Amino acid sequence: MVCALGAAVCFGAATVLQAMAARAAAAQGGGGGEAGVLLRALRQWRYLAGLALDGLGFVFQVLALRSIPIYAVGAALASSLAVTAVVAARLLRVRLHRGEWTAVAVVCAGLAMLGFSAGTEGDLGGSDALEFSMLGVALAVLGVGLAGGRLPERGRGLVLGLAAGFGFGVVEVSVRLIDSLEPSELLANPATYALLLGGGAAFLALTSALQRGSVTVATAAMVIGETVGPALVGVVWLGDRTREGLGWLAVLGFVVSVAGALALARFGEAPAEAPARVESP
Repeated sequence: MVCALGAAVCFGAATVLQAMAARAAAAQGGGGGEAGVLLRALRQWRYLAGLALDGLGFVFQVLALRSIPIYAVGAALASSLAVTAVVAARLLRVRLHRGEWTAVAVVCAGLAMLGFSAGTEGDLGGSDALEFSMLGVALAVLGVGLAGGRLPERGRGLVLGLAAGFGFGVVEVSVRLIDSLEPSELLANPATYALLLGGGAAFLALTSALQRGSVTVATAAMVIGETVGPALVGVVWLGDRTREGLGWLAVLGFVVSVAGALALARFGEAPAEAPARVESP
């Protein structure tokens, strides 16, 4: 659980650092469109630090998925929105309302319940059918991401957000389906390709969602997709369980933490800096 929370902290802080670097790069001018902004951002320490945090967060995520149930990891990763909100309030001077601070506290309470009630990872091995199913879902997410611009405007953010969530969920499940790191077995395992394709397709769908739809709607849909689906797969097919007699607490903690994350969905993309106040003469 410590690794899962570490991943959430890394991902949440990285979002703010990368947003700060991207905005500074855009303000510099110089043309080149989106590619030019990206190249200028890559020369800034904040953006590079954000990428390093993303990499470290992924390592923590893999370690967590190999130790505790998927439902606990998924809820913890959704809490990265709370981290983004708190860091944005400090670095970007974004004002959090009382309800948003309450949502941060709710997320923490839900994660505490999950940490106390979660058991170890399930002991059931994934079937070949499950491995190929993950690959199929990853391909479907890629298709939705590529078709993002052609989707109906109404509901576009919802569809793309859900697709991104399912893609990230494929990554979570696929980590559990990879039993050996031997090159020959990795190359023969469909879950390896599902992991790579699902992660890339999820980023594509999420980027399209943030550009073409409501950030809040897309992020809320993504949180649902990356938590509920993988949690069910872990419980039904991989044998994830809770501590003896604490199933009710795990369910409550999961619902509470995800609900708190949904309340912070506007932080799916780090908000802009609060405008400076104009003093009255």
